[in-house]
Amino acid sequence: MKSAKYLLPLLLLFSTLFLCGCTSKEEKKIDEVVKRELDLLKNLDSDTTQKYISYQELFPEEAEDTTDTSDIEEVFSLFFQDFDYKILDVHVDKDKESATADLRLFTLDAHALAEDFSKAQLKQEISLAAADQSDDQTFSLEDRYRILRELLSTNDYQTVERNCTITLTATKEDTENNWEIRRNNTLENDLVGGLMNYLTDPDILSPEDTLTVYFDTLKDMSTEELGNYLNADSIVSSGDSEKIQLADALVSQVHSSFDYSVGEATVSGYHATVSASITTFDSDAILKNYNKDLDTYLSSVDAVIDGAQKRYEKSYSMLLDVIDKNTATKTVETAFPLLNDGASWKLEDAGTVFGQALFGGLSSSPVEDAADSDN
Repeated sequence: MKSAKYLLPLLLLFSTLFLCGCTSKEEKKIDEVVKRELDLLKNLDSDTTQKYISYQELFPEEAEDTTDTSDIEEVFSLFFQDFDYKILDVHVDKDKESATADLRLFTLDAHALAEDFSKAQLKQEISLAAADQSDDQTFSLEDRYRILRELLSTNDYQTVERNCTITLTATKEDTENNWEIRRNNTLENDLVGGLMNYLTDPDILSPEDTLTVYFDTLKDMSTEELGNYLNADSIVSSGDSEKIQLADALVSQVHSSFDYSVGEATVSGYHATVSASITTFDSDAILKNYNKDLDTYLSSVDAVIDGAQKRYEKSYSMLLDVIDKNTATKTVETAFPLLNDGASWKLEDAGTVFGQALFGGLSSSPVEDAADSDN
């Protein structure tokens, strides 16, 4: 009886050790599988990258496929060049058919990358509109990856930590378990540091950041691009050469004087208003000097002799001369309305909004048509 008394605890101890040994064996297998797969990512193995990360999943709204994968492969090579990981814990279910591994991933700062991508894409959209090509060109999947490649090639992003849990499933082969990592969107997003979620975040750029991109893009435009974007043709109601010269002269004034300072935003749901200080040419000073010169001319004998058509041409000549000599600027407080369409913040009818703010009192010609001056 005494032997039986001591035998039972020993059997329980051996059973526990046996089960722990089995579990430890499975955990070791899982550890090896995780290391093998993630080491391939660390070593920039393209097949492994494509195995876990679909290039279309980063931009799921793009249904198209692409045959040009050079930019795509380079993007993932650049993204994973400093990738690392640490296995924190492994847990095997009692049935030994599934398991989880807790990891700490060290990835590129995907949030910063997504911010830069959104800014670069918006800048290109504005530039296309300025080049009068917005109706002819749209962003393809290749275009988006090209932007990512340029950002990853030129910018130095910090490394950030991210914890995640991956799931593994076992398949029986003889008496042994073969473990395989279960691939899903969550794992894919974790491996790229959350980039998939950040790229689809409609608030990745704040209303203030969005307006700043618009302003910075305007400052980088050529005079011709600026004229297209600001809809300078609205000043011109015909193909009249004098009016065309007026529009060009005003755009040149904006190009040489424009500056800005973005203030605070007021957000209500999908709508926002951002205050900004806009520095542009002083349209009031131009109109004051023009009216002074015009009054002097109209009170002269020459104005009577010249007739309507010549007075019209002379008036435009004086206005252009005043604009060309102007160095006065002014700073005005302006409120810019933005709308979030579920994809990002946008300034609606941006060209017209900016045109009104930048041209001021010269958003239309102050010179009367020759026909009107006859009446």
